[in-house]
Amino acid sequence: MSDSSSILRALPSVDELLRQPELAPLFQRALQCGGARARKELAARHIDGLRRAVREQKLDRAALERALEPQAQYRTLEALLLREEGAGLRRCVNATGVVLNTGLGRAPVHPEVAERMAEVARSYCVLEVDRWTNERNQRDDRLGALLTRLTGAEAAIAVNNCAAAVMLIFQTFAGGREALVSRGELVEIGGSFRVPDVMARAGARLVEVGTTNRTRIADYERAITERTGLLMKVHTSNYRVIGFTEEATPQELAALARSKGVISAFDLGSGLLEDDSMRPIAPVLGDEPLLGTALESGVDVVSFSGDKLLGAPQAGILIGRRAAISALRKNPLYRALRLDKVTLVGLEATLELILAGRGDELPVRRMLLEPAQAIQPRAQALAERIAALPGCSARVLEDHSQPGSGSAPGTWIPTFVADVRHERLSAQALSLALRSARVPVFSRVQDDRVRLDPRTLLPGDEEDLLAAFVEVTR
Repeated sequence: MSDSSSILRALPSVDELLRQPELAPLFQRALQCGGARARKELAARHIDGLRRAVREQKLDRAALERALEPQAQYRTLEALLLREEGAGLRRCVNATGVVLNTGLGRAPVHPEVAERMAEVARSYCVLEVDRWTNERNQRDDRLGALLTRLTGAEAAIAVNNCAAAVMLIFQTFAGGREALVSRGELVEIGGSFRVPDVMARAGARLVEVGTTNRTRIADYERAITERTGLLMKVHTSNYRVIGFTEEATPQELAALARSKGVISAFDLGSGLLEDDSMRPIAPVLGDEPLLGTALESGVDVVSFSGDKLLGAPQAGILIGRRAAISALRKNPLYRALRLDKVTLVGLEATLELILAGRGDELPVRRMLLEPAQAIQPRAQALAERIAALPGCSARVLEDHSQPGSGSAPGTWIPTFVADVRHERLSAQALSLALRSARVPVFSRVQDDRVRLDPRTLLPGDEEDLLAAFVEVTR
């Protein structure tokens, strides 16, 4: 028998661990957190961790005996339990300075929008019935009316995200046919979502035109055949090709498609909306294409995200010519991709705020538009409060925020940050401790210091951020 096998015989069984009175409070918490199965899983994970450490020769017999003492086991199990209790979706503080932070849920919605979403989630709602005639209708009639009113498009629908919108476009107009896409626009976005893979799933045959850096309208014209169903333009929202470049404009693509009797589409990704009632954010975002400009180009369909620059819940929005939008709606795939009631009302409420002239109240727009000189005193106040805590020092530095989520890559927005150091913890350890707080706080680590950008703090976040530091310094 090997030495490790002999040592492993000292490990308790799951049932033995569950019966230890010193550990009962932790297992009771686990029971309340996830039921009897969660309690057993917690015990099993603890034992498996010890078994693995022995097999990897990280614990000898004496070290295992110490690890099996009640206080040591309590600490280990409590750490495992805290991870279980802290798992899943929950509110956090975004102090990274990345406005549309994909990992943190992208666009936070307006408080009034959140209230509307919560109200619909906890009650019955008028979803697919006309309240006056009591006859069934389409769940997104109101959304379509708001989108056409705001953008000037002939018709509009929405699905559950922009990837789904692109899939629906390819399947509807090029399923079993060809779709022409520039080689320079065969993008991959987060989660290994690649345009060629989506096309294959949609049953469309990809025809690449032009080159990576130069694609002319003549390249599309030469590639069109009787099997062509779609000319697709994709905004390279998460990278830029610079230097010796050329691309066909959406106007050229729309005109060519009409002359050949095929559909044209333009996927914008972020969907930058400019309205007369709102302060322009286009100057902040560089050359990010405007939604209105894309629609005015004459393409049949324009697609964009709801939870990026629009500042609404996650959705893939499709606007354009009535005939094209009608074809998308009639595709059976549309039903599989359609919005649920909570997202639908969130989109409606967001659009109503914009149409009411209150678009600048949306958190994303407010964050992107806030000037650095307005952020500096907030950073100063934050740094002073953190520096007053035991073991912490903080200073204010000039820095840059980012739009995020593939919006305006390479664009940096001037800001000021609280630059923090802890006398005992490294920057990585402090960052982890902040993320482990009751309300997780996400920060940036740079030059072995933790940086906190007030640009992305929502009302009330400062207090939760400081509470996290208090937890760390106790």
